[in-house]
Amino acid sequence: MKTINEVLVPEMLERFRGRAPHYDAENTFCAEDFAELTEAGYLRAMLPESRGGLGWGMESMTAAQRLLGAHAPATALAVNMHLVWTGVATLLAARGDDRLEMVLDWVQAGEVMAFGVSEAGNDEVLFDSVTRAVPAADGSYAFTGTKVFTSLAPVWTRLGVFGKDDSTADGQLVHGFLHRDAPGIEIPQNWNTLGMRATQSNSTVLTDARVPAEHIHTRLPVGPVPDPLVFGIFASFLSLTASVYVGLAERGMELAAANPARRSSLKFGGRTYDQDPDIRWQVANAGMEVLRLDSMLRMTTRDLDELVDHGASWFPRLVTLRTAAGDAARSCIDIAAKVSGGGQYFRGSELERLYRDALASLYHPSDAESAHSTVASWLLGPPSA
Repeated sequence: MKTINEVLVPEMLERFRGRAPHYDAENTFCAEDFAELTEAGYLRAMLPESRGGLGWGMESMTAAQRLLGAHAPATALAVNMHLVWTGVATLLAARGDDRLEMVLDWVQAGEVMAFGVSEAGNDEVLFDSVTRAVPAADGSYAFTGTKVFTSLAPVWTRLGVFGKDDSTADGQLVHGFLHRDAPGIEIPQNWNTLGMRATQSNSTVLTDARVPAEHIHTRLPVGPVPDPLVFGIFASFLSLTASVYVGLAERGMELAAANPARRSSLKFGGRTYDQDPDIRWQVANAGMEVLRLDSMLRMTTRDLDELVDHGASWFPRLVTLRTAAGDAARSCIDIAAKVSGGGQYFRGSELERLYRDALASLYHPSDAESAHSTVASWLLGPPSA
């Protein structure tokens, strides 16, 4: 089995870091990075070696995404959406659930998966939907609605979608996979954001876009349910997304540690700022944040690989990891900006770009409000009506 450093070799990572400013400035997809990752077998990393993969579990995959996120966070976040589906399929298979075997087949064949879950105005995330799923006599469903933040928009071939079937008494949430060539799919070029621009996470507008019966894999009632698919999606999405922001936090820590030595103080006789006690305190804070996250990320993903049963605390653990990673990314980049001087405030500096990229962490599920609600309900029970 190839190690992470044998796949993400230093020369490749430096090429990614070198291209990141161009992708950001031009608001273009990270096409060259994506091609290199595909060639290196990165998109099949979680498949077993017998399927042409690398045999990585969640611990290895998140460690790789952390490393990639430290060099090119937008590239890491883009490919993350494909890896989420391979992660879900792998987590389910390890628990004896083969309903997403088709995903592993598609990834083995070279297809690119995308995540069509997020919807504007839907703060119930997986527990309800504003997309309509209309059944047909042959078992297929026609989906109508708009999915937002659909990363890998220029290259995906299969889109995981869900919507609500209102023909049942209480509504039913229907999950399936759309092929890129299906009629009724429109991808407007509306990704013009503050940061993470290379992901090209355009919206996906569905108008009677039909998923054949054989690609409908799950039907669930509206509301929270203890279904393995729900656990798999949350576990894969939250841990892999967290890993990108852990990498971003780590890069912030590196820059916070490196830049003060390049500045000297006229007031204190030419002493470099890395000797200033206040600067050292702030840099240490960045280091402490990364060290806390290092343990949390490795332990959480190792427990996923080892099928550890955390019972009711699994969702609090996962949302805490994702929220803490985003908080740390913003905090470490902020510290790096404070100790690096005004030169970093100019357009084109790495810190300027990373500062904007880190802000995207505010908008991923589960956001801070949802995460706190999850943990509070675990500790205190659900709020009274």
